[in-house]
Amino acid sequence: MAYASAEAATRVVRILAILVIARRTSPELLGTAAFALTLFELIRVLGNAGIGQRIIAATDDELAALCNTAKRLFWAVCLAVAAIQLTVAAGLFFIAGLDEAALMLAVLAGVYICMPPGLVQVFLLMRDGELPTTARIGAAQTMADHFLTVTLVLIWPTAWAIVLPKLLTAPLWTVLTRRARSWSSDAAAGYAPLREFASFGPAILGSELVAALRIHADKLVIGALLGSEALGLYYFAFNAGLGITLSFVAACNTVIFPMLCKQSGDQDRGRLFRQSFVLSLVLLAPVVAAQALLAPYYVPVVFGAEWLEAAPYIALLSLAALPLCAGSLIGAWLRARKQPLHETGLAIAATVAGLAGLAAGSTQSLAAACAAYAAGLALVLLPAAFVHFHQTKTATC
Repeated sequence: MAYASAEAATRVVRILAILVIARRTSPELLGTAAFALTLFELIRVLGNAGIGQRIIAATDDELAALCNTAKRLFWAVCLAVAAIQLTVAAGLFFIAGLDEAALMLAVLAGVYICMPPGLVQVFLLMRDGELPTTARIGAAQTMADHFLTVTLVLIWPTAWAIVLPKLLTAPLWTVLTRRARSWSSDAAAGYAPLREFASFGPAILGSELVAALRIHADKLVIGALLGSEALGLYYFAFNAGLGITLSFVAACNTVIFPMLCKQSGDQDRGRLFRQSFVLSLVLLAPVVAAQALLAPYYVPVVFGAEWLEAAPYIALLSLAALPLCAGSLIGAWLRARKQPLHETGLAIAATVAGLAGLAAGSTQSLAAACAAYAAGLALVLLPAAFVHFHQTKTATC
């Protein structure tokens, strides 16, 4: 409920931001910002190396030493990811000739300097079950991001107005997280060996990277096959449709994983998984139905008549939220059972199916691409959800 309330508040602000962006920018300008932000999101996922998940799953006896090592690892990983992003930006500038996108990517590398001071604390909050607190922190940052975007777009309608708030709000997250959970290194506890993170790191990094490709690489495919203007339309439709529900999908994994880890055995864990699965779909399905069925009516009224052609794309992309929600819950279940490699395999299959459908549909039209993307995800994730749901029910019985 905490995450649902936070997401409801941020969704109102997000719609306002999309409304202003739609009325103050063109599809081509939006395409430039989409390209830079897509690369940023794809590179940023390299920082999800399973370090935080190991903190959440830690016992009380090993927690202090794990946190000491995790702090060092967080700094090392974030600096390495920043270096990778700067390298990609240099390639865009000197090789591809994409000067503006390269500069945006270089500026966004500053986000990684803000993250490490608050990373141990945020995962300790999750481990402690303080999910309402993490929900408020995430909502505060997101709302600040959207407010800044609206303000900048109104006074400076360029691609930079959409990109810069990602950097400007990063310190806010760090400050709020450190205020919510006090923690400092305990030298007396020593340091946990790196092998303690080895079982989580590669598998979870693989899953997160594949998931990021599934969510963000579609923009690169659309831009490459259909051009900048089509990418702008697609990016708008993605944010006005699927983007509204994706935060809920991500929140499902964030909330359910620590709760599953605290269960005493597979029977209790399976029961909680099924309850979470049913509740999530009950909450999400009406929203998806409303987005898909009412898009032709609310798009011209809310965003302007010039965006009416994006209504079918919004309707089609919004349908992808249901299989993505199922995949998020399965991922939390498999991680809690210490089977992250199974999650990685499922994520790869879903990503290949979704992006293959998108590429195949792009040869016909943008609408076909959106429909094939949602269908590809559904063909993999919905049967997998049925299998895991049935298995947990049988095990409990």
